[in-house]
Formats: sequence, structure tokens, C-alpha cells
Amino acid sequence: MPNKIALITGVGPGTGSSLARCFHAEGYKIAMIARNQERLNNLEKELPGSKGFICDVRDSNSINSTVENVIKEFGQPDTFIHNAVRGVRGSFLDFTPEDLQSNFDTNVISLLRFSQLLCPDMITQGKGSLIVTGNTSAHRGKAEFGGTASTKAAQKILSESMARFLGPKGIHVAYITIDAVIDVPWTREMWPEKPDDYFISPDDIAIEALHLVNQNKSAWTFDHWVRPHAENW
Repeated sequence: MPNKIALITGVGPGTGSSLARCFHAEGYKIAMIARNQERLNNLEKELPGSKGFICDVRDSNSINSTVENVIKEFGQPDTFIHNAVRGVRGSFLDFTPEDLQSNFDTNVISLLRFSQLLCPDMITQGKGSLIVTGNTSAHRGKAEFGGTASTKAAQKILSESMARFLGPKGIHVAYITIDAVIDVPWTREMWPEKPDDYFISPDDIAIEALHLVNQNKSAWTFDHWVRPHAENW
């Protein structure tokens, strides 16, 4: 569809880049949010008409100025995908209050702030999509993931609250739980013994996000789980 605009946070080498490529292939203009200028420059060359924006999503002022620049350059986004994520490993004895706050700022506060800036126009238009990428930590607090799980669970509940508010106004909110290890170079290095079936393809995650955006409003999904067929769940 012409003139569709997607704003994507967390455009890293895995899911974020795959989301940008997938939506670009569908004719979207892509506003890509990340902190790595070199990666953004390379994606701009690869995806004509897209543009990268450096933003620290833990800083509300940085979010405010970035959204203002996106709207100046592209217009109001029709689709917002919150893929930025931060987590720490370790028991509650290991991570610090500062670690937890940084996780919360990335996973929850930035979702709130971006949405507060982008959704009013979607409400006026009576349409739009807000997709949040989550993981299994949003549903359970494992011993070594308390600092991540507590903030991802908060993110999911905030997303659900937003979905209940925005759905009747014509805006589709969906939460994707990625119940798998994403196939990127560093995870392959961490688990070199694992077969291909152990990993989930970031390209396939992106296809699922596009599917959610394209769903007919008579059958919207909110809680959307994805995992490899061989995943033990």
C-alpha cells in the first residue's frame, strides 16, 4: 500500500533489521531507530527510501526529538513496532537497581513514550498498528532472569491495557512472544552444538509481524506466540 510508514525501534542485526527489510518489501517507508550509525547507514543503502535515526530509548528527550524528526521527514507513522529490548542475566542477588531501571526504561517506559506520541494521530485516523516483540520472560520469572522478566511482564501488561483502549478506536495492538533463541551470529557462537531447528529465524518473526498488521479487524490477534517446531514447551 502506498505511503505507508513504519517506525521500528531496536533495529539491530537480527529481528530489527529483518522487520525493516520485510516491511520495506511491502512498500512501507521505514523509520529505523537504533544506536549503531554504521548499521543504519548500511540499511539505508540497502532499503531505498528508508532512514535511520539515532536514539537512546532510555531517554525521553531523545525519544521526543526523534519522533519529531521522523514526522518531519516522513509524516505520521501508520505502524509502530517496538523491538528495542534490554535484559540482564543473574539472580536477584546479582543485578543492581540501576540494571533493573535501565531494563524498565528500555522495555516499558520507551514503549509508553513512543506510543503516547504516535497513537493520538492513529486515533484521529481511526486506524493503525502497534506491535511489541516480547519473549518467554514476559510470562514467567525464571531464577536467572528476574531482572528481565519483571520488566517484560510489565511490558506485556501495558501492551494489553493499550490494546483494550485502542482496539475499539480502530488501532490493532499485538504482543509477539518469541519463545525461542533467535538465529543471530552471537547465539550460534553461544550454542554451536545446537541444530538449526533449535533457532527461530528473524525473517520469519518479521513475516509474523507483517501478518498481524495485515489482519482483518474482524479477527485481530493480541497474544501471538511463535516458536520453532522442535521447541520443547
